[in-house]
Amino acid sequence: MSLTLPNTEIILQILLSVGVIVIIAKYFGVLAKKAGIPQVAGMIIAGLLLRFIPWFHNFGGTEPNIIYAEANQFISYMSEIGVILIMFSAGLSTNLKSLVKSGVKATLIACCGVFVPLVMGTIMALCFWGFDGWGTENFFRCVFVGTILTATSVSISVAVLKEFGKIKTDVGQTIISAAIIDDVIGIIVLTIVLGVSSGKGGYLGIILKTIAFFACAIIAGFLVYRLFRWYDKRHPRSRRIPIYALGVAFIFAYCAEEFFGIADITGAYIAGIVLCSLSDASYMESKIDINAYMLFSPIFFASIGLKTNLSGLDSSLLLFAISFVIVGCISKIIGCSGISKILGFNWKESYQIGLGMMVRGEVALIVATKGLSTGLIDSKYFTAVILLIIVSSMLVPILLKKAFTDKKELQ
Repeated sequence: MSLTLPNTEIILQILLSVGVIVIIAKYFGVLAKKAGIPQVAGMIIAGLLLRFIPWFHNFGGTEPNIIYAEANQFISYMSEIGVILIMFSAGLSTNLKSLVKSGVKATLIACCGVFVPLVMGTIMALCFWGFDGWGTENFFRCVFVGTILTATSVSISVAVLKEFGKIKTDVGQTIISAAIIDDVIGIIVLTIVLGVSSGKGGYLGIILKTIAFFACAIIAGFLVYRLFRWYDKRHPRSRRIPIYALGVAFIFAYCAEEFFGIADITGAYIAGIVLCSLSDASYMESKIDINAYMLFSPIFFASIGLKTNLSGLDSSLLLFAISFVIVGCISKIIGCSGISKILGFNWKESYQIGLGMMVRGEVALIVATKGLSTGLIDSKYFTAVILLIIVSSMLVPILLKKAFTDKKELQ
């Protein structure tokens, strides 16, 4: 439903909804952090609880009141801006030099860390939903489940590596480099899957559009980078630079979706990578994060909880969620550890790398949200994604610490 001309009652409802979401989401985020799990998990739980408040019911499609509908539609728009800011910030935080220098080993580990979960996740979904043939709607739904599992969130692993002084070891650097490349490959896979599943132009058309997008992004990115570098040298740490950068991110996001049929978050992520090598990249990232941290991110993660429909939670969905978590954890270990051993790491190092790549976080949620908006996944399956994030976030610190402190060497 599109927004109509706002009236006083709608504006008041928006103010109340946003205020409640921000306060409750941030409070539960802090509680989650104290419990040793990512803040995003707490914000999602806050969104789930907010579903019990009457004026938020429209997220589940049960509230017909136009005032509630308009307010919740506004929150949905805020949520979309939030996910673009998150992906733009992720691009800005990328160390392009490390990415380029990461070498063949990290690239191969990242590729296997994407390929194995994609295949295993697809097969798992096919076992639940059946195989209707290649290219069918059900087949693409299953492929999308595998696509969700390709994402990696390395922040928790990095915290453990820092704690044990392993961040600069071969294993530590391999985990970080592979995770960065993993995200890039995952975004490309998401772009292709969403494009092909939409049926716009067929397989060849989607591939050509994807190639055209990245070709144009390279050209436009080079020009934008040179312009920003010129401006950055003359006005270092100017408050205008983050504002211009944010504008570029939104334009890249718009152009990606409008002209190439590529997910808008891909455009925002590419914009961040374009600007990540500037001397003021960290300054820009800090300013962008302020907006995301204070307003847009809490709304985005809480809205995931608001959109999660638990009414259909039954034994079959619970079995799917458990299988999703198990496959999600095991597939990363199999893919990353297996190729690490082939590349010359011993069994213990290979296991450490696999564990370091196992955590899922906000990228998995963003991918799932895109699937929801395109009709590839039902809101009730967000339960499985949330469960994977919580379980992997709690398991990895424990297992990774044990893997680094265990004196028994695996041969």
